[in-house]
Formats: sequence, C-alpha cells, structure tokens
Amino acid sequence: MSRSGPTQLRAEQLASHLASDLAPLYVLHGDEPLLVIEAADAIRAAARTRGYSEREVLVVTQYFKWSALTEAAGNMSLFGGDKLIDLRIPTGKPGREGSDALARYAAQLPTGTVTLVSLPQMDWKAKKSAWFGALAGAGVEMELNAPPLERLPDWLAARLARQQQSAPRDALEFMAGHVEGNLLAANQEVMKLALLHPAGALTLEQVRNAVMDVARYDVDDLRQALLAGDAARAARLLDGLRAEGVAAPLVLWIIVAELRVLAAARAEMDRGRSADDALAAARIFGARQSPYRRALARLSAAAPRTALMQAARLDRMIKGVARGDVWDEFLQISLRLCAR
Repeated sequence: MSRSGPTQLRAEQLASHLASDLAPLYVLHGDEPLLVIEAADAIRAAARTRGYSEREVLVVTQYFKWSALTEAAGNMSLFGGDKLIDLRIPTGKPGREGSDALARYAAQLPTGTVTLVSLPQMDWKAKKSAWFGALAGAGVEMELNAPPLERLPDWLAARLARQQQSAPRDALEFMAGHVEGNLLAANQEVMKLALLHPAGALTLEQVRNAVMDVARYDVDDLRQALLAGDAARAARLLDGLRAEGVAAPLVLWIIVAELRVLAAARAEMDRGRSADDALAAARIFGARQSPYRRALARLSAAAPRTALMQAARLDRMIKGVARGDVWDEFLQISLRLCAR
C-alpha cells in the first residue's frame, strides 16, 4: 500500500491508479452522487482484492461520537486481515470536535487500514478548512462533479464503450438533451441500451426508440403505478408488457431504478434528513419529488430494501440461474411496493 504524498485524481484516472496502487486514505467529494458512489465502489473492490477483508462503516449524524473513529482505527480486524474504514459525512460539516478529530487522524493514519471519506459538494470555504486540508494532504483527493452539458455526449460515449457499444454524435446529443444533465438518468439510459441491443454500433433510431420508449404499454406507466401504490393498474400493465413481448431485463431495470431511489432516500431519512433533502441526494428534484414522497410515506422502512433483495433473485431467474416464473415474480414485487 502506497504512502506517497497527496494526490488529486480525476474520475477517469481512478481505475489505472487502483490497478497499481492503493493509498491509505481517499477523500471523495463533489456534486454528482453517481460518480462518488462509483468511485467508492471501485476503491472498496480494490481493497477487498488486496486482502482488506473487513469494512467498518461510520456515518456522521447529529449524535455521532468521534471516539468511534479512533476506536475503529485501533480495533483489529475480526477476520485477521486488514480493514477498510468507510467514513461518511453527509452534511460535509463535522463540527469543531469532528474537525479536530479528522486533523489528528490524518496526521497519524493507522497501519493496515484504508480509510475512505465520502463528502457532498464542498464550497470554497470548506475546502480551505484545516480538517479538509489535512485529509486531502494525507492521501488521494477526488472532486467528482458532473461534466458540463457540452461534454455530456463524450461522457455518454465513454459509458457506451464500457459495454462495447458506440453511437453517432447526433444520437449522443439526443440522449444528452433528454437527460438534461442528470447523470443518474444518463447512466440508466446507457444501461438500457445494453439490455436492448448487442455490442456494436447503434443507430440514431435505435437510441431514440430506447430513450423515448415506444412500447404500446409504456414501461414508464408501470413506474408511475408503483410509486402511486396502484396495485390493480400495475398488474394490468405487467400483463400488457408481457403480451407485447417487452424484454424482462428492461422491466426489471425500471423497477430496480425506482427501488434504488426509494432505498437510498429512506436510508438518508433514517439518518435524520428530511424527505426533500433525502430525495435531492438521490437526484430527484422539484415537482418530481411528489410521487416519491407519497411512496416513502406509505411504505415501511424495510420495504424498498426487501424488494431489492427480491429483485436480485428475479435477476437470477431471468438469467436462468434460479427457477421460477419471471412475470409472477414481477407481480409479487409490484404488490409489495403497492402495499399500504
């Protein structure tokens, strides 16, 4: 594990860095949660590969005790290997006690430990703070912001290349205009294209049809029915989608996309954030929040997480790894999400 001086990395540099190095400390911050999540996932995976078999997650809330960070650093791994400390500060404001604790921690990083610190977008004042400077100076800092709109087509092209697909410039610009700078939505559109089309070059028509969703029974109607808790409508739509021959992976993609938003928002609410703030953290803004707020108020705290586990089983069924009726499983998940 490298203990070289401070480093700043861009998102596209992380993979090559992790292939040859693993720093003792990573500081992730920025205005795009998707990029922060992906970078954190890559770091955690690299740590596991190198034998960091235990992960301890610490979430800084109003009642968080900073002694927990010191204790986590001092405790030996239960599995005899090295440890990853996953420290999350959702507000980006550790307070006076936290600021001192973080500065001390950065000055003497524990051995046999990788520390991952996840933060929201930091303004210029926060970046000038002593605690942030101490963290950034002790390891690898990554500022993960959404690309400007004029560079979004290039970002989409790079995402398509990861799944061995490509698209002409006019198709990339069409996608960029449709998602309006929302990287989570953009990434979902790219993933949808992988489900609908094989590797290779895509046409503008293929991209347009995938983005605009031309099925007679629109899968977006299913999304709305699930958020509204309309079980009867969801069942009718599933029957229609099945009759239309809509690919099961696409229907699963729609359902999982909503489950992830609900599960992420619920997790933030459990940490004390309001529903509006929790949904904003999940990139759901303005008028789009209303159906999600109603769904969160209706569903139990565990329902989205339980449904996600059920969706994972359904994914194995679609791939032929597990047995069962795929469309009946879709109905069961839908009924769970429509429960009142």
